[in-house]
Amino acid sequence: MLDLIFKPIKTKKIYEEVVEQLKMMLTEGELKPGDKLPSERDMAESLGVSRASVREALTTLEAIGILEIKPGEGTFVKHTNDAETFAPLTLVLTVERNSGAQLMEVRRVLETEMAALAAERATSENLSKIEDLLTQMKDAHNPHDAVETDLRFHFAIAEATQNTILVRLINTIADLMHHTFKGKREKMYAHSPSGQRIIREHEAIYQAIKKRAPEEARAKMLEHINHVETEIEKNQAAD
Repeated sequence: MLDLIFKPIKTKKIYEEVVEQLKMMLTEGELKPGDKLPSERDMAESLGVSRASVREALTTLEAIGILEIKPGEGTFVKHTNDAETFAPLTLVLTVERNSGAQLMEVRRVLETEMAALAAERATSENLSKIEDLLTQMKDAHNPHDAVETDLRFHFAIAEATQNTILVRLINTIADLMHHTFKGKREKMYAHSPSGQRIIREHEAIYQAIKKRAPEEARAKMLEHINHVETEIEKNQAAD
């Protein structure tokens, strides 16, 4: 008989339960592209949770490109969640050794080229969205909000490539990155020197994209990812 050692099961956070319910509705076809979701208040009452939990769930799904939040209009389904897209990579994270390092390596390959393409193809609307998210990142009231906006910033750059396949890949990676490194990234933002450096790096990436400088955008993104990886390794060593 196998001598298995199990770890205690931890309860999911409330917003993660909301995310899972919405993903299931998308997978089963209850929600379709273009559908408008109920208001935050109505969803909170139906689910029996706080509006803050609903808002966090919606923000998470927007960040990975599943929902689109339109101020003054509501929240809409952007595209369905293809379970087959997430499952294989989730399995890799579950069973592979050093999967976090491998995930950072994939991110380094994809996101550096993503930044270069964005510098070549970004529309004025793309640039405005990236700039707005950068401002939100600077004005974030706490590390949690900063990390959430950070995720949306990178997704906005993916959208600026005008490559829907790349956007989908980044959706998947962003979702896995978010759940794998969220705590460590919040620690980075909580540490003032590190947090300020991250914001400066994002500013440099945005400026390179804005001035249509692909090589500079690629280099600035690489510098940022390398810095984040180094900080994550430091935090792991300290834990």
